[in-house]
Amino acid sequence: MFGPFRATSPLSGGLLWKIPFRLSAPQKARQRKRLRAVDTVIAVVDTALRKQGSSLKEVERWKAEMPREEEMRPKDKYTVFDRKEKRYRKGIHSECAFLV
Repeated sequence: MFGPFRATSPLSGGLLWKIPFRLSAPQKARQRKRLRAVDTVIAVVDTALRKQGSSLKEVERWKAEMPREEEMRPKDKYTVFDRKEKRYRKGIHSECAFLV
C-alpha cells in the first residue's frame, strides 16, 4: 500500500487530463473541411432534385435553418451544446464521435 507499487487514482493520470483546452490549427482546419463537405452534399442533392423538377422539404428546411460553413460563428463551428457544462458549450474535440 505504501510501497513503490501503491495504487494511484485513475483520475490523476491517463488520457482524461490530456485533452487540450483549445483546438489546434490542424484540428480546426479538419473541422472546417468536414463542414464544407456537408455543405457540398446538400448543394449536390439540391441541384440533382432541381434537375428532376422536384424538391424535398427536408432539404429546403436545412437550407433555410442551417448556416453554411462560412456563415457560422467560430463558437458554433468548434463547440456543441451540452446542458451539463458550466457555460452550456463543450469543445468538439472532447467528443470522440465528432472526430471519426
